[in-house]
Amino acid sequence: SSSSTEVTAFIARLRRKTDLSNMAKTMRKVLNSESKVTVLQSDLRAVINQGFLDVPGNLLQKFRDPEELQNDIEFKCLNDLMALLAPCTDIRVLLNCVSSNLQAFVIQPSRSKEEFKNLASDFQLKWSFLLNAVGKAMTLNYAESFG
Repeated sequence: SSSSTEVTAFIARLRRKTDLSNMAKTMRKVLNSESKVTVLQSDLRAVINQGFLDVPGNLLQKFRDPEELQNDIEFKCLNDLMALLAPCTDIRVLLNCVSSNLQAFVIQPSRSKEEFKNLASDFQLKWSFLLNAVGKAMTLNYAESFG
């Protein structure tokens, strides 16, 4: 039984590592193309500024007030990544940005193991909602970079 649990955990970690590796390879191809990066930046800005909040069924519609959206931790993280997005940006720079944001918004504010678990799960859930909402908006707006 414990062996089965360990094997399952190992397989899950291996899948995550493979997924991250594949994502990094894809991102390198995008980041090495100035035209793809420019289109991606433009599409992300357009989706966030124009159509992002008005997507039907969007779980983030509570952020009707732009100031409220600017104060959202997950949105700050997305903005930080977008600010670093440039042709030939090393993927490690983007990963360091995510790491720094997690340190600042999740790890450092935690005073206990329980508080860390709560902050981490809350961040992960909201980050997932945000990225899904962006992907959904890009799909519905036929963003050129989405394909």
